Formats: sequence, C-alpha cells, structure tokens
Amino acid sequence: MANRIDEIDATILELLQERGRMKRSAVAEVVGLSVSAVSERMRKLEDRGVLESYHAVVDPKRLHFDITAIIRVSVDGSEHYPAFVEQASSMDEVLELHSITGDGSHVMKVRTKNTTTLERFLSRVQGISGVSSTSTSIVLSTFKETRALPTEPMDLFEYDEDDA
Repeated sequence: MANRIDEIDATILELLQERGRMKRSAVAEVVGLSVSAVSERMRKLEDRGVLESYHAVVDPKRLHFDITAIIRVSVDGSEHYPAFVEQASSMDEVLELHSITGDGSHVMKVRTKNTTTLERFLSRVQGISGVSSTSTSIVLSTFKETRALPTEPMDLFEYDEDDA
C-alpha cells in the first residue's frame, strides 16, 4: 500500500538512520530482498517524502566547534517573525530553529568555536529587527544527540506542506 510503512520499510529506515552510507546490497541481505527490490523501496520512500536525504555526521570538536548553546529568543509581534526566521535560518551557526510556546517565541541550537564567537553571534541575533531579548544556556555535556526516529509499520500521515 502506497501510504503504509511495512516491516521491511521500517527496517530499511532504521538501517539507513544508523548508517546512511550502508550499501544497498548489505541492506538487501538484512531484509531478505534483492538489491533491486531494496532500491525500489528506497526510491518509493524518497518519492513519498519519508526518506528526505542522506547526511554525514561530522564531529564538531574535530573542527574546533567547542561551544554548543541553546538560545531562547523573544521576538516582539508576529509581524517580525518571518524576517527573524529568514535571517536566523541563514546564519551558519544555527543548527536548529523552532517556534515555541512558553517563555520566548523561538529557540535555537547553535555551535560556535568559542565564547568570543558566541558573543559575536548573540550580538548579531540581538540586532535583528523585532528581537527584544535572548537567554542563552551553554551545553556542558551531551549524552545523546540524534536525528534518528523510531521506526515501525504504520500508515503515513498526509499533510499539505504549505500548511505545515
């Protein structure tokens, strides 16, 4: 069924989330299908928007990005949100940017090389029109960091991306 993730699709997704460069022949061996059948399933997962892309995971410390910070941002008035989102999204330091409930209007996860570059980054954010305040927490230790989602057989959720 086109709008269903079955057990084999779920296993393929799990494998690719663990090792995005896993050869299709290795995936085929695990799920018990031919390489062409696995390729077809992967293509369908891509076409349906389930499998969006393949990424390399880079060790930030090796590239001297020693600071991870969570920054809560308050943007005054929803009329400023689109410009803030556009400008913040274009900043290389920003790994994640979310609209939130509670204190503040947005939260971002950023990486910088040191506290000096973090301070410069914060000045840039605070200079965006409509930003009234920021609150920064520096991450001391990271125990888990993943983009992997649990996979299981399920019906796909259909939505209009324009409404998302």
